[in-house]
Amino acid sequence: MKQRIRVVGIIRNSDGVLVLKRNRGRSEAPVFWELPTGKISFGEQPEEAMVRSLAENVGLSATSLKLKDVVTFMALEGSSQLSNLYIVYEVQVPDGAKPDPRDRYTAYKYLRDPIAAGVKLNEATMMVFEIENGHINISKVSPRDTANSATVYVDGASRGNPGPSGVGYVVVSETGEVLKQGGEFIGFATSRVAEYYALEEGMKVAIDMGLKSVRFVTDSLMVANQMNGIFQIKNQDILPIYEDVQKLLDDFEVVAFSHVPRSQNVTADREANSAIDQMLKN
Repeated sequence: MKQRIRVVGIIRNSDGVLVLKRNRGRSEAPVFWELPTGKISFGEQPEEAMVRSLAENVGLSATSLKLKDVVTFMALEGSSQLSNLYIVYEVQVPDGAKPDPRDRYTAYKYLRDPIAAGVKLNEATMMVFEIENGHINISKVSPRDTANSATVYVDGASRGNPGPSGVGYVVVSETGEVLKQGGEFIGFATSRVAEYYALEEGMKVAIDMGLKSVRFVTDSLMVANQMNGIFQIKNQDILPIYEDVQKLLDDFEVVAFSHVPRSQNVTADREANSAIDQMLKN
């Protein structure tokens, strides 16, 4: 399967978030606005690609970068599927620096609420803003109109690392309705093992519910990046679970993995800790 990897920058000032108008190239091509986006050249690290693309395409110098999120989605390209992976950074630029769009872009603007601003955002940019605002809409993951889509929040908890551990999950519909939630005690484990067992449990629940298009959300950056292929698996204790999770992917048509702050995953965390509490009481 083909994979397209891009770096994306979120740049803010007092007027809002920077978006740029894509150069259509061909007159019949649609006009889209997007966050500053760039390709990763051979031998480059993602951070280096972000700095370079900002200088080349936007005329801005990055003074600092902070990894914000990793967004993945599947899209149809011709007769085959294309896997898209976007590495998102919070980018700081010098105060008062003015963008100078070049080649890739023809104009720029700062938007306080990009989703409600009435501009046509591309698919990846729309997803980044929805995640940023805590509103994840699975329908943006793929151009296909999926009738059965959901977001599954998962979390693993370990008291002692290793210690008594539990997993929790929350299945939320496209409209925000909680479809199912629960937790399970998994015995003694490390926190990283618990996080992967939580993902595995969430995937099994989604499969049992017949969900085919799902975004899995975790507050473990390790899990999100490993599932998105950014980080390699170096810990032998999680490799068997990772391999089991990979096998479960075949049961889905569209799947994505996203990282959110712990504050946006409190219900799954509560379910995981409740499972531990219940076991320790017995």
